[in-house]
Amino acid sequence: MRAGKGRVEALRNLGDRTGVEDLGSLCTMLIQTDKFGTSVAQSLRVHSETLRTKRRQRAEEAAAKTGVKKVFPLVFCIFPSIWVVTIGPAAIKFVTVLFPVIERQ
Repeated sequence: MRAGKGRVEALRNLGDRTGVEDLGSLCTMLIQTDKFGTSVAQSLRVHSETLRTKRRQRAEEAAAKTGVKKVFPLVFCIFPSIWVVTIGPAAIKFVTVLFPVIERQ
């Protein structure tokens, strides 16, 4: 605004320059507040509550996706090692009992 541009144009440029959706919605809300003459404080309260709700929903969505992301490491890394540790000694015992000739060599 100090460069000679109006408040509306400066706020629009700020929202466009950053490319952040939340900042763009803040700039739009400030432009509308200035245009309609409503209370900035009340508008900021409503906007902050909306942003908190969005952030909470994003966190819940990310938490829901973690179960799917854990399947690959579990199946291919952890489960085989558990099988080796739990079934390995039994498999060795079976081989020594069933094939005693291998043990003598």
